[in-house]
Amino acid sequence: MSAVGIVSSCSCLHPGICLLKPGMHKMSSFGLHTATRCAAKDCYEVLVLGGGTGGIAMSARMKRKVGAGNVAVVEPSKTHYYQPLWTLVGGGAKQLATSARSTESVMPKGVEWIKSRVTTLDPDKNCVWLENDIKLSYKYLIIALGISLQYEKIKGLPEGFDHPKIGSNYSVHTVEKTWKAIQEFKEGNAIFTFPNTPVKCAGAPQKIMYLSEAYWRKTGKRSKANIMFNTSLGVIFGVKKYADALLEIIKERNITVNYKYNLVEVRADKQEAVFENLDKPGATEVHQYDMLHVTPPMGPPDVLINSPVSDGSGWVDVDKETLQHKKYPNVFGIGDCTNLPTSKTAAAVAAQSGVLDKTISLVMKNQSPAKKYDGYTSCPLVTGYNKVILAEFDYDAQPLETFPIDQSKERVTMYHMKADMMPFLYWNALLK
Repeated sequence: MSAVGIVSSCSCLHPGICLLKPGMHKMSSFGLHTATRCAAKDCYEVLVLGGGTGGIAMSARMKRKVGAGNVAVVEPSKTHYYQPLWTLVGGGAKQLATSARSTESVMPKGVEWIKSRVTTLDPDKNCVWLENDIKLSYKYLIIALGISLQYEKIKGLPEGFDHPKIGSNYSVHTVEKTWKAIQEFKEGNAIFTFPNTPVKCAGAPQKIMYLSEAYWRKTGKRSKANIMFNTSLGVIFGVKKYADALLEIIKERNITVNYKYNLVEVRADKQEAVFENLDKPGATEVHQYDMLHVTPPMGPPDVLINSPVSDGSGWVDVDKETLQHKKYPNVFGIGDCTNLPTSKTAAAVAAQSGVLDKTISLVMKNQSPAKKYDGYTSCPLVTGYNKVILAEFDYDAQPLETFPIDQSKERVTMYHMKADMMPFLYWNALLK
């Protein structure tokens, strides 16, 4: 979770999920979120940690279940961002301002917004500690703390972003620098990276590459550009059907892919990027660049590392079918902060929220969870300014498609769904 705002993951919400239900309660833009009310209460029926996509969606669901005054969301950021739009912001197709709303405006009416940061989780005592030694108790806890961006794990960053020709679509501070670097590019190496860690929206690091290629083709610079995708992975995409389609596009557009290459240092003053060859531990290569897009290493938020609710890697340890914690039955997790073995996307959160709603309902009735999450996730792979391949798949990396068409084909309709329909549904349906 960013210190400057809440971010959601990859954009596509499962079209098969009914987001705009008839009779859905109309939410006003602003609710009562006063500091006085927050301070007056220190115990909640449902406490939600994190005000990103999963946190807001679940607080809206829990409000209808137990009443608004019995639900609270702990979130320090004043701004909520729809980050999936940042692919298009970085490519010059959307404005950054269109991705932002105030946290107050997306908080469900009447739900307590506690403007603080959680510092310690104590599930054995059913409580958490916030900044300034404030203690909150709960009957049920939902952890939706997102994922942490770790630019500092790359030597030379984040200070390297002060230099030109380098950007990153993953941060509100650097996404506009991506578009500037694309526009100012004249000739030479254009490098796009994928880190050796879990990431949110695994397709995003290459989406901006396709947009850059299209822009340079349109502006007559393509013949002078050597486009490289340096990825720590051994494949271009984890689902074969869509990987095969992407490899065809890469071949057609004369893009070089270097597998098992992990960015470890940026020498921005010299325009040099240093990569570790993961097949040869300790061996590095220096690549000169004239444009560099960095996808940062990512990991669980610091508060979850070595926490009782986390696994050995720091991710919230939940059952992959019910999203209930494996040890604490009144604790649940959703979204990027969990160890669910699927891609970290907003589409996954949309699917997870329905399952988790059913899980909590049964747990509250002392019944065993029955609804099972199949790992559904989705990533609209932007391959141009009017083209998208809509990838949808499950835990087993098998296509789980919504439409009766071949979704591995580039389509204009899917681009408009990504660019126009999904942001509307996000703000007006999923969060509510």
